[in-house]
Amino acid sequence: MARTTEPSEDYVLPFGKANVVQRIWPQDEKETMSIITYGMGVHWALNATKDLKEVVEIIDLRTLHPLDEATVMESVRKTKKCLVVTEEPSDNSFARALASKIQEQCFRDLDAPVMTIGSENMPAIPLNSTLEKTMIPSTEKVRKKIDELLNY
Repeated sequence: MARTTEPSEDYVLPFGKANVVQRIWPQDEKETMSIITYGMGVHWALNATKDLKEVVEIIDLRTLHPLDEATVMESVRKTKKCLVVTEEPSDNSFARALASKIQEQCFRDLDAPVMTIGSENMPAIPLNSTLEKTMIPSTEKVRKKIDELLNY
């Protein structure tokens, strides 16, 4: 009998290891892309790609430091296009720093610039629910960015 409450094994996350939530295979005849995200971005990405499962690979970072660069770069090199999705405001964000790192390391493999989507750049989250919906990313906003990138 355990002396402390321990989470089940499926609850424990490997530190510094991303999870490929939606995997695709390399394809020459279709435009493909990777979505690199974490937190709520995973849910937005999954909902936005319900009809695009064969062309969009989704990577859940799970931990930001250490970052699983190998999984990220492997996915981007395979798909040739990348969208980084975050909940935080886009300017000066982790997502922009990651997009820059991807651009540097995968430049020769990319068919489009690495794009990001995040919250609008406001000093705080509004208390008004209408303004909050305007500020924070959503499934619809992510889908619009996916369509833009796939058609680049």
